[in-house]
Amino acid sequence: MPRSRLFGPLAAIVGFLAFVEFTSGIIQGYYTPMLTDIARHLGIHDADVNWLEGSQLALSALVVPAFAKLGDMVGHKRMLLISTAVTAVASTVLPFTDSFAVFLAAWAIQGFYSVWLPLEVALIWSRSRRAGHSASVTAKAAGLLVAALELGAISGALVGGALVDALPLSTVLLIPAAAVVACFFVILFGVKESPELAGGRLDTVGLVLVSLALLALTGGLSFLRLNGPADLLSWGLVGAGVVLGAVFARFELRHPDPLIDVRMFRSPALRPVFLTAGLFGVSVLGAQAPLSTFARTDPEVTGYGLGTQGFATSLLIGVYLIAMIVGALVFPAAARLLTPRITLMIAASLVAVGYLLFLPLHATYAQVVVNMVIAGIGSGALVAALPAAAAAAAPVHQTGVATGLTNSVKTVGGAIASCVFGIALAGHALGGAAAGGAEAGGTAGSFSGYVTVWLVCGLTAVAAVVLLAFVPRFAFTDAAAEEPVGIR
Repeated sequence: MPRSRLFGPLAAIVGFLAFVEFTSGIIQGYYTPMLTDIARHLGIHDADVNWLEGSQLALSALVVPAFAKLGDMVGHKRMLLISTAVTAVASTVLPFTDSFAVFLAAWAIQGFYSVWLPLEVALIWSRSRRAGHSASVTAKAAGLLVAALELGAISGALVGGALVDALPLSTVLLIPAAAVVACFFVILFGVKESPELAGGRLDTVGLVLVSLALLALTGGLSFLRLNGPADLLSWGLVGAGVVLGAVFARFELRHPDPLIDVRMFRSPALRPVFLTAGLFGVSVLGAQAPLSTFARTDPEVTGYGLGTQGFATSLLIGVYLIAMIVGALVFPAAARLLTPRITLMIAASLVAVGYLLFLPLHATYAQVVVNMVIAGIGSGALVAALPAAAAAAAPVHQTGVATGLTNSVKTVGGAIASCVFGIALAGHALGGAAAGGAEAGGTAGSFSGYVTVWLVCGLTAVAAVVLLAFVPRFAFTDAAAEEPVGIR
């Protein structure tokens, strides 16, 4: 299909999908300034906020592989609609409960939105593939979608931070639910289905195995946070998760139509992308709650923190998200100029620098803003680049699976980090809270825990840079996308 004939319909689809990502951004940004208020509403410790984040990330890790595979099989739009309906129901429950158990369950189920971006990128790839320039088109579209996502997150953070200071929390929590319901009808009437579907049957045995592996792994980490690093049962669950993961991989290698084609991890282009996604998930997902609670911590009581209120916290988050928009929009141009591989390495380097700067510079609002802007530019580029890179390097009928894998692995990294950071903030990881720390602050996380968060986020980003150095030089370009390399 000529590019001029393709661009019109594709541009319309990207526009509707941008609204979907705007809604996703609202979900991701809206609650962050009020996490402390939610903790007080539910009567829980600041460190227990990580239960919310960790449970949502764990469920997301279970959902994305199945929905990505089903998207390739029966239609990406269809799975977008189903995931949006489930997200809408969960979002509607949140304003009407003060029970931590019910709130936790609804919050976790709300994580179905995590499959939206992988399905959208796969849908755009499938519609642009016939024109012969799917890698460049998908990279541009992914940048626009991520920009819409972050714009939604900025809007959500600013509105949420302002409303939580003025209205009852139950009223404030109604806004995201209304946005997700509107999103459902935008998809229903505005988005067309993928032109090529793979068909087949869902690998239910593989789904059960990977679900059990992820539940054992994240459950073990959660119990470690509750019972401390000396708990043998917790480590046993972690070990069981690893063993089940190995069993899953062996089963998938023998399956004629696997849920996840683990052979993709052998590709010299895809393997570093998946590993980078996992390492990136540590900071972009696992560190969100600690950054918010650190900003809200009163330095006059604990000796650290910024002592910001809801709206000031939302402004801090807004600056970070603006930086992510810049990174997402600059990525396609930088990839054309420097190649996608070099652009990914630069982006990961910025994330590393931003978080490692927190170690000496965290005492003032301005210092935290500078750190978050640097990390934000790199994070925005990576959010846009990773699914586009996976689609470009994946087999033709597995683009949904490949883009979903970047999100799944990123989510697993975030879920693991969330559990580890929860342990650190509760004072277990480094032998208790620092002087003037959690004990002085009552419900505040320990300062040594925040140091752990910044250090882990910075070092995992450094590891991602090293991994990306081994990617083939011209990977993820239109020429390379024609024939994925190294999958046997």
